[in-house]
Amino acid sequence: MTTLLPIDQIERKIYSVRGLKVMLDADLAQLYGVPTKRLTEQVRRNINRFPDDFLVRLTIEESQNLLNPRSQFASLDSGTNVKYPHLAFTEEGIGMLSSVLRSERAVQVNIMIVRAFVRFRSILSTHKELAVKLEDLERSVRTQNKRLKNHGHKIKQLFNAIWELMNAPKSPIGFNK
Repeated sequence: MTTLLPIDQIERKIYSVRGLKVMLDADLAQLYGVPTKRLTEQVRRNINRFPDDFLVRLTIEESQNLLNPRSQFASLDSGTNVKYPHLAFTEEGIGMLSSVLRSERAVQVNIMIVRAFVRFRSILSTHKELAVKLEDLERSVRTQNKRLKNHGHKIKQLFNAIWELMNAPKSPIGFNK
């Protein structure tokens, strides 16, 4: 089966809710090629497969904020008004969805989503490593600045003297007649 959606587009559908990385039922239904109503219906029929760490029931406010983060006041005309709270699935819950939906497309989409979560975690860990290295560098620079602060005036005088020598009029080398 060909790629259904690039992994970076799937990554954009991964949200952080209550400290968990999740995907919304509507986004997953779109990826699986089923109506959201069918997806939630299958979840309700198999609710014992979705413990609290697999499935998060969002409030209407949380759903609204995820879909329209810039505005706190969405009107019915905006297209982002939420009538019903969304279901949000963790990575484990998404894995369980493929067994509930039982289609070849669900299996393929699941593989892509798992890859997106793995890549997402990898990117986050890389950023954490970079942040630690940057903090170490800043700490080192602050320490060096404290030590060099006392020498700053003398260094500035040295540079000024060098610039004066470089800009001084040139006299010919050798003997004048």
